[in-house]
Amino acid sequence: MKPRYCIGFFAGVFLLVSAIGIGYQLSYKLALDRQQARVESEIPKQNTESVTTKGEATKNEGYYICELHGYVVVYLYDKKTIFEVTNIPLTDLPEEVQEEIRGAKYMETEEALYGFLENYSS
Repeated sequence: MKPRYCIGFFAGVFLLVSAIGIGYQLSYKLALDRQQARVESEIPKQNTESVTTKGEATKNEGYYICELHGYVVVYLYDKKTIFEVTNIPLTDLPEEVQEEIRGAKYMETEEALYGFLENYSS
């Protein structure tokens, strides 16, 4: 083969393989989108009706972030039951946050609590 034909042959093979690869990627993405749509259509919608029952249900009253032996500790709403002990030294926190924690910083939800702890953990 002449070098000129050889380069053309390899360029043609490269373009063919590239076209096949792009076609595969597009068909794979289309199949994933269809599967996701099927899964979403099969998930039942949550009913937001409220139902009353006899008895008492307790709602989580929140969490208090406090200091114990120089570390940040999370207490339940009663400020007696330890919910979580962290390895975050109080001295590693900014001064204003240290003051909030010394005064028992209140967090209403577990998501807010973990968001706060993740911000200050190393």
